[in-house]
Amino acid sequence: MEVKDAIAEYPDFPKKGVLFRDFGPVLRDPALLSLATDEFYRHYHPRDVDLVAGIESRGFILAALLAARYGKGMVMIRKAGKTPGPTARISYKTEYSTDTMEIQKAAVKKGQRVLVCDDLLATGGTAKAAASLVKKAGGEVAGLAFLIELSGLGGGKAVAKYRRRSLAVY
Repeated sequence: MEVKDAIAEYPDFPKKGVLFRDFGPVLRDPALLSLATDEFYRHYHPRDVDLVAGIESRGFILAALLAARYGKGMVMIRKAGKTPGPTARISYKTEYSTDTMEIQKAAVKKGQRVLVCDDLLATGGTAKAAASLVKKAGGEVAGLAFLIELSGLGGGKAVAKYRRRSLAVY
């Protein structure tokens, strides 16, 4: 079974006209979790990744799995106001609103190559903002890793300058 085969679909969630793609079934299947982790591991060689970052909140899951697989540390990119200590912040547009994310400045050392993870690439606003935060904190973006990509929403174009891997593209 492929990751894409396990993605569940929920029409009209979170609002009418939206088809929500849920990766929950992937999380419940240890074989699929291993497959997903292995796919990213093959795409991004361990010597090219110094740190793994997860975008709040579902990106934390993928980032933690990959950090453990790589034997590297993990850093969280969080919504504004949830991160203690000195932070770098950025505001950006999402499919539904404007949002702000932040990262601890001390979490990324100058020049560290950071693999940024999230569950979904849609318009690319969140991923592009996360990549900018990694740079603000002193790191370099090693790549972007997504379980799901909604290609019709233009996210691929928004983050075209970064190397990316999406396991289930719709």
